[in-house]
Amino acid sequence: MGKNWIRQSLAELLGTFGLVFCGTGAIVMNDVTGGTVTHAGIAITFGLVVMAMIYSFGHISGAHINPAVTIAFWLSKKFETKLVVPYLLAQLIGAILASIVLSSLFEHENLGGTFPLGTELQSFVIEIILTFILMLVILQVSSGPKEEGILAGAAIGGVVLMEAMFAGPITGASMNPFRSLAPALVSGQLNSIWVYLAGPTLGAALAIPFHQFIQPKS
Repeated sequence: MGKNWIRQSLAELLGTFGLVFCGTGAIVMNDVTGGTVTHAGIAITFGLVVMAMIYSFGHISGAHINPAVTIAFWLSKKFETKLVVPYLLAQLIGAILASIVLSSLFEHENLGGTFPLGTELQSFVIEIILTFILMLVILQVSSGPKEEGILAGAAIGGVVLMEAMFAGPITGASMNPFRSLAPALVSGQLNSIWVYLAGPTLGAALAIPFHQFIQPKS
């Protein structure tokens, strides 16, 4: 595979670390400071950190920073099979490291994990729809399997912010299996984790045929 896969995987590790540290960190800090960050602040943090990671690493690895995105790019035949496992491992390690750091700094029950406010089925369906919309936007604005450029960063970060703003209080607005799995593993709070592993992955995969159908035929 050459040495590029190491550089790309490191970019995915750093990007996912940044996403989870800042995003779930905003939740943790909001809780320990009595709500000073606010729900809107948490949503804005998620949107801005996604945008920042795309601008920082999009030209190197594509800034997937989300296993559902990597799998969807692969299913759409836009991403090399040999890079799937390195990317997924890098994303998982980055997410877990971020949760470990937060755990070492703060006493917090769930480290910003995601949990359904209503039923698991309700959150499962919402996570499918949220990630479907996110992945459809990613496919429309990305260059091949890379999220890069002014349009991609602003559009994708904006979708994350918007969806976290309205759906966060109900589902946590994960849209990213490892963003949910990492704090769950480190905190030991694994209840309902299947919702956040299956929902975003299915939602991202469902976006592929819609993207392919609406694309202009050359």
